[in-house]
Amino acid sequence: MAADADAGALMDAVYRHQRHIYDLTRKYYLLGRDRLIARLDPGDGDTVLELGCGTGRNLIAAARRYPRTLFYGIDISSEMLDTAAANVARAGLADRIALGLGDASRYDAGDLFGRGRFDRVFFSYSLSMIPTWREALAAGSDSLAPGGRLSLVDFGRQERLPQAFRAVLFAWLRQFHVTPRADMAAELDALALRLGATATLESLYRGYAVYAELAVPVQSPATK
Repeated sequence: MAADADAGALMDAVYRHQRHIYDLTRKYYLLGRDRLIARLDPGDGDTVLELGCGTGRNLIAAARRYPRTLFYGIDISSEMLDTAAANVARAGLADRIALGLGDASRYDAGDLFGRGRFDRVFFSYSLSMIPTWREALAAGSDSLAPGGRLSLVDFGRQERLPQAFRAVLFAWLRQFHVTPRADMAAELDALALRLGATATLESLYRGYAVYAELAVPVQSPATK
């Protein structure tokens, strides 16, 4: 679709060159990613999907931590996926990490990977870059298998940090089309109500980041 192509072209333009130094530079301020990976805790044989997988950094770290789990990643940027594929191959994990080109807000995991439901779905600093982030959050939750869990970490509103710091950070983030989502908690609560799920959200590092989970029961309105 035209909207998907436009969004993909924008992300390709943003990361065409930055993808080569992305992981080296982002480790200093994309805080909470390893916390998310540690709390995924999938079971043996489970499946995990990352929406907005970028360079594949998180998928590789998670695959190493959970060697009996299969991982999948979707990204709208073909440039980022080229880097992710190279990184996955270099790590020797191509047999457990599959990648697909797609829009996180409207994808067909069945077409991409041959499966439509996953035991874990996660977003790591990607919802703040997706204009249709509510749709992406809903699509991710709809991809959960019964008893599954969605996790996310992203920029917060910096509410307990100095105003000057917030102003500089927000201005810098706008250059990369990043917008912290002020109403994330309300959106998670609405999804939890629809799915019969449990939603939790916590502020990290004085509001610098947020970490959230959405856990669906084995039987819910979406899985019956």
